[in-house]
Amino acid sequence: MDCTRQITPDIFWVGGSDRRLALFENMFPLPNGVAYNSYLILDQKVALLDTVDSAITRQFFENLDHALGGRAVDYIVVNHMEPDHCANIEELCRRFPDMKIVGNKKTFQMIRQFYDFDIEARLHEVREGDELDLGTHRLRFYFAPMVHWPEVMFTYEEREKILFTADAFGSFGALSGNLFSDELDYEDVFLDEARRYYVNIVGKYGSQVQLALKKVSGLDIKMLCPLHGPVWRKDLGYILKKYDLWSRYEPEKKGVVLAYASMYGNTANAADIIAGRLAAKGVQDLRVYDVSKTHASYIIADAFKYSHLVLASPTYNAGLYFGMESLLRDMAVLNLRNRKVALVGNGSWAPLSHTVMQKLLGTMKNMELLVPPVVLRSSVKPDQKAQLLALADTVAESVLNR
Repeated sequence: MDCTRQITPDIFWVGGSDRRLALFENMFPLPNGVAYNSYLILDQKVALLDTVDSAITRQFFENLDHALGGRAVDYIVVNHMEPDHCANIEELCRRFPDMKIVGNKKTFQMIRQFYDFDIEARLHEVREGDELDLGTHRLRFYFAPMVHWPEVMFTYEEREKILFTADAFGSFGALSGNLFSDELDYEDVFLDEARRYYVNIVGKYGSQVQLALKKVSGLDIKMLCPLHGPVWRKDLGYILKKYDLWSRYEPEKKGVVLAYASMYGNTANAADIIAGRLAAKGVQDLRVYDVSKTHASYIIADAFKYSHLVLASPTYNAGLYFGMESLLRDMAVLNLRNRKVALVGNGSWAPLSHTVMQKLLGTMKNMELLVPPVVLRSSVKPDQKAQLLALADTVAESVLNR
């Protein structure tokens, strides 16, 4: 059945949602599924911008056939060659023998890597700033390498002033009928998932995101059309500001992410003591996570959101508890920086976790250790509780700037 949405009189959304997929890239939890966006421009020439994941191929072609109304696709514009957006190129070529594939040199290199069919006669290579005339609509191309793959480009439609942004400005989460961000409660429904998507998928490439933002800053943009999540047609400055902060690794607000690892509850007890003290001191934005239970993607997303981190972990096999070590290594890979940090280590005979955590933090830029690590030996004793309270007081003072 047709589930298309009209974006402008001549431009249609022909994507779909997958609510059954459990893990994005077989890695990141998707409690609310994911949307795959594809866009069709009907003009003297017909252009399709990107396709969808193979999981919703049937839905995609039903939408596409309805929107085409018997017409053929003249161009498939490939802004991003990741398989969740390019899975249907070969089938499109079978259905539309005269269709051209629009992309850059790196796009075509990747098509040859993913596919075995002959593409040579179909290629329409574009370079930075090139234009493609469809009739009344004209497309212009801006390269955005490493946002988040090397072949990525943005496509700007000059008449309607729409920027098709590949994976930029996307989000986890299936669409529920409403396509536009202003049709739904974005802050409650999508913002956390947009942040988690950005941080874990694009977050490593902040400098490249900044370059892309500057490149298109002079364009008159009325709409942002990403490949995942809602389309932006109002208050574009809201999401642009978020991307600017995230890509500069600056926190959105002051607050504390307290992440702990605990085998038998003693380190968890220390974390609860700190959390209680922070709350008593007036810290309201406070998130507490057990790294063994909560997927790292959620913790790291909040680490990008908030200004302060408190990390507590036991020693394990003369090193760091695996869940905490994995979390810190993920943070380093994603280039988290510019945060204030406090550490709590624990160990029954040779506490070393605090030294490993400190070493891993040293691989990240501008991570300020507010106080020397508190080192526990097994359970929390009265003198160690006093140290934990003092640590919490220092963190609270820093957060509240008293």
